[in-house]
Amino acid sequence: QGKQKKARKYAVMKRMISLRDERLKEKDRAKAPVKKKEDPSAIKEREVPQHPSCLFFQYNTQLGPPYHILVDTNFINFSIKAKLDLVQSMMDCLYAKCIPCITDCVMGEIEKLGQKYRVALRIAKDPRFERLPCMHKGTYADDCLVQRVTQHKCYIVATVDKELKRRIRKIPGVPIMYISRHRYNIERMPDDYGAPRF
Repeated sequence: QGKQKKARKYAVMKRMISLRDERLKEKDRAKAPVKKKEDPSAIKEREVPQHPSCLFFQYNTQLGPPYHILVDTNFINFSIKAKLDLVQSMMDCLYAKCIPCITDCVMGEIEKLGQKYRVALRIAKDPRFERLPCMHKGTYADDCLVQRVTQHKCYIVATVDKELKRRIRKIPGVPIMYISRHRYNIERMPDDYGAPRF
């Protein structure tokens, strides 16, 4: 005859002695936490995220010509593929003076890509581009760009990276420039510079 199967008991755990058990010696026992009495006159501190003063709902008052445009690595590459002149196409898109800005992280990313992206590197070193120094460690450009536009709302981000676009859409008042149909387009820009958009 076959062996009778023993049913395992459900949720059986090894019994452990509690650190507060009276059978333990005094030195091994866990000390009961001492509650501090709250001082009613003490000022209670709460961390509330500060809303930027430049935003009027979704309307960003810091954006205005000349536009400062933060350029991503893939934006330069796609511009080369689409045979677009970066500065001229930006001006055609926004009908105003544009200053393309490039961070040290983006510059480092292009340099790391090597010989294949030498044209992109030459474009990035253009004197019309404004170079922004990075003080943080590491060269992950997406984090750098997101951090910069969160702190300063005076930039437009130029990118074709879906993941970066998704992250920037969560930050209010930051427009995104992208490439479609061999021209630059802008997402989330105020219709009229005088009146806020509701």
